[in-house]
Parts: sequence; C-alpha cells; structure tokens
Amino acid sequence: MTIFSQDLSATKIRKKVGRPPGRTIPPEIRQLFEVLQVPKEDWYLPSGRIIAFAHSLKVPAGIYVNKPLRLRQFQLDFIRDVYNPRRPDGRRKRRQAIMSVGRRAGKTLLAAIIILVHLVGPCKRPNSTIVSAATTRKQASIIHKMVGNMVRVNERLSRHLNVVNSTKVITHLADGSTYTALSADAGGAFGEGLDLVVYDELSQAKNNALYDALMTSLGSQAEPLMMIISTQAPSDDHLLSELIDYGLKIRAGEFEDDSFTVHLYAARPDCDLMDETQWHAANPTLGDYRDIDEFRQVIERALRIPSLEAVARNLYLNQRVAAKAPFLTAHIWKAGDVPINERLFFDGRPVFAGLDLSARTDLSALCLAAEDDAGLIHLWPRIWTPDDTLDARALRDRAPYRVWADRDLIIPVPGQAIDYDFIAAELGQISNTMPLVKIAYDRWRIDVLRQSLARMGVLVNLMDFGQGFKDMAPAIDTFEEMALAGRLVHGGHPVLRWAVSNAVVVFDAANNRKLDKSKANGRIDPAIAAVQAVAAMKLQKENMVDLSALIG
Repeated sequence: MTIFSQDLSATKIRKKVGRPPGRTIPPEIRQLFEVLQVPKEDWYLPSGRIIAFAHSLKVPAGIYVNKPLRLRQFQLDFIRDVYNPRRPDGRRKRRQAIMSVGRRAGKTLLAAIIILVHLVGPCKRPNSTIVSAATTRKQASIIHKMVGNMVRVNERLSRHLNVVNSTKVITHLADGSTYTALSADAGGAFGEGLDLVVYDELSQAKNNALYDALMTSLGSQAEPLMMIISTQAPSDDHLLSELIDYGLKIRAGEFEDDSFTVHLYAARPDCDLMDETQWHAANPTLGDYRDIDEFRQVIERALRIPSLEAVARNLYLNQRVAAKAPFLTAHIWKAGDVPINERLFFDGRPVFAGLDLSARTDLSALCLAAEDDAGLIHLWPRIWTPDDTLDARALRDRAPYRVWADRDLIIPVPGQAIDYDFIAAELGQISNTMPLVKIAYDRWRIDVLRQSLARMGVLVNLMDFGQGFKDMAPAIDTFEEMALAGRLVHGGHPVLRWAVSNAVVVFDAANNRKLDKSKANGRIDPAIAAVQAVAAMKLQKENMVDLSALIG
C-alpha cells in the first residue's frame, strides 16, 4: 500500500489523530502511523500527530520535489522537544523555541511545516492568527513562498487554504484562520492575540523592536508559541545570542524554565575549516538534501580568500564570528610586488581608472589600470593630500606621509585643503596623454569636481560607481579573483599596500560585501580606487570601436 492510496488529507488526519491516542491504538490509526512512517516512540505522544501530518505532505522543491516528505532526525528531535512536554492541565509547556543550524540545512522547510501544523494540521485552533517575521521584505517572502508552494503541490491542502501572494497572506477557507508574513522594514500593525510566531533569521535583526512587539502580542493566548529559526548572530551581545545562551544555561541546569528550549547545531569555535566532522555538527542534512560537494567548494574558497572565512564560519558552520575580515592578506598582496610597466599606459591600449575623493583634508586617490598582453593588470596610483597639514596628519594616522611625499608616492597639494581644480587639471593631463576610457567614481563630492572639470574644460568619461553593497560586492569578487590568480601588478607601492592592509570586508544581510576601515585612523581610499579601476575594466567594459576599421 502506497502512501497516497488512501485519503490522507490534512482534515482526515486531524480528525483521526486529533487527540493523543490512548494506550490502545485503533487498528486504522496504527495502520495510518505505519504507512506514514511515524516512529513507534511517537505513537502515544503529541509529536505522533504532527509527524503523521508532516509525512502526509509532499516536498515542494529541491532534489526531493513531489516526493513524500520525511522529517530528518534533527527535525524530529525538535518537534518532540517543543510539543511533547505538557503541564498537568494538558497544555503545552514550551512557549519559546529556537532552532539554530547552518545555512540551507532545512530551516525554512521546518518553519513551513510548523506553520501548516497550526494553520490546518493537528495543532489548529479555530480563528487562529499566525505570522512569520523577518528583518526584510525579501527574507519575509521566503517562508511565505515555501508555505505557498507546499499548498500548491499538496492538492488536499489547496482545498482548505487560499494563498494570496500579493499580500503574503494565506487564509483557511472554513474558519478564517490566517497566516501572514511580516517584515521589520515594511512596518504596519499586526494587533493582539497571535497564536504562533515563526521568526526567520533573527540574527539579521538590527534591533529588538519587532521581536518585542511580537512577544507582547503573544501574551493573551492560552498556548502561544514563538519559534525562532536562524543561523547564529555574529556577536555575543546580539539578542539572538543572548537567547541562545539563556537556553544553553537551562540545559546545563543553571536555570529552571520549562517554557524555553534551544536546539543549537554549530561547529566548535576553534575548529579547523576543513574538519568535516564539524561540518556535519552544524549541518545535520549535509550529504542528504544539502550538497556536500558545493559545501566543500565554499569552504575551500574561504581558505583561499581570507575575507570569506568569517561568512563561511558564520553561515555554514553556524559559529559566532563577527562579519568583518581582512580584505587581502599580506602574502596574497605581495605576489603582485613586481615593477609595473608604465609604457602600457601610453601605447594605445585602453586605460581604466577608479577615483575616490575624500574629505578635502585627507587622501584622495586615483588608480589607473591597464592590462598587458599576458593578461596581467598593472595598477598605477595617483594620491593627493593637503601639504600644510601633512605632518600633523602623519602623527594622527601613524603613517610616514612626509617620506612618501619626498619619494613622489603621494602628491602634496598646496594649502590646508585639497583644491579640486588641482585634481581636475591632473585628470586633464592624464586624459591628454593616455587613452583613458572611463573613470569609475564614488559619488562623494563628485558634484564639486564636476564643476572644476567644466570650469577648466576637461572632458573625461565618468562612470557612477557606488560605495554600497550593490556595486562593491561584484567589484570585490573580481579584484580578489585577480589577486589570487596572480594577475595584479602594483610594484609594491607603499601607500597602496598600506591602504589594502587597513581595509576589512563587511557583509550585509544578503552576504554581499563592501570595504570598510579596520580602524578610525586607517585610510583605505587608494584601495577603493584600485578596486573601482579593476571593476571598470572587467565588469563595465563597453565594446570598443576600432576607428581605423572605418577608414577606407
């Protein structure tokens, strides 16, 4: 007998096993549990009804799409711990539960199952209000999409539920129970009397406002439940870290609180990145519906690129690691420490540039980039700074500005502030002596420079290049790949080397990267200009027109 040879709709299961069975299980329920592969240890417990309901569904996506859903061991353990402990009056003890596990280990699927269990399954209450919460609209849509897909591929669910994607609401057709996906950045009110809250990736929350509001809204229900499904936050002082630590202390016997539980799957803090036993410790589905080969590729890339190690440890090994990492190690950068070929910039091949304008009292940098016949990219920086305050700022920034100026490594601009007419004049000279295709510029102070360029009659092709995650993420990827492949040549320029050493990589919620300073007095303007120059060459390259081909 196959799993779908009988009517195993959500309503049917709920009616058959809506209450915990007694010590004598009716034959039809026994047969139902056996068909749905409910472990015998759960037959006499509330978890049995939930497992039966989950196993009556089909997988909505992935390598097991449209196959019967089967909970994995870590999911079974979580469901048992949340739903089986009961008070003397029969009500559930747990009011808050945390599942923290590595990325793409089945968190979203588990969250969708729990929502359906409360919306249409064995834990359903009439006129219940269920929400999932996330920091951003994009994140909020992930669980809603998973629940909607489960309804779509399970015909029996679609008979009872109406999915409205535009408003991210799913309604039970019979009694008006609703599930809604909320996000912190969308705002809006959700009222009182929530029965279930599933908070997705609490680690991304910038403050406690949404969490506090949702917890308050749970207070008026008889058996409220706040469930958090998330990878770990990067720091100990984050709300999620504090909640996880509280749950671990309960498990260790330091506190007594049977309303709270935490299931943490994480690698040891000091583990080697290539320790595969620790991979499995943080990812219980690794090698199952989590592809171990793709996982290995991510970890191996993190070994080669230092700025990726933090994100690999946080998202893949589920460790508390601050999302800051060195941009490039000294060893990788030193590989390009061979003399640049300045003739490349004047022999007619295209030249690209990145421009990072600082405040008038700091460093402003232009970096030129040209590619030789062997595919090596030569970087030639031009760096300006006010002359009158050079020595004072050398003390502040702990940098030998005067020595660099004497060696023509930086260009002192007369006065206490940089006159942008000076930079405009230099850009005009550069564009007149080499085929400067385009300059990728940061928006900071560019309006003032444009005025100087117009006033001096300098024509250059400026390309808008933001400093945020959207523009910088692919630029950093490209620059790192060039550096790792040994394709960057910089001649060991001391100021550029210093700027690169001052740069760290920071991540947004979507794991995009941008550069930041490792310390307040560390200047990174030349490094940013270099990244922009390579991006202008490799990411924004336009088709070149060979003018000689137009001459008959």
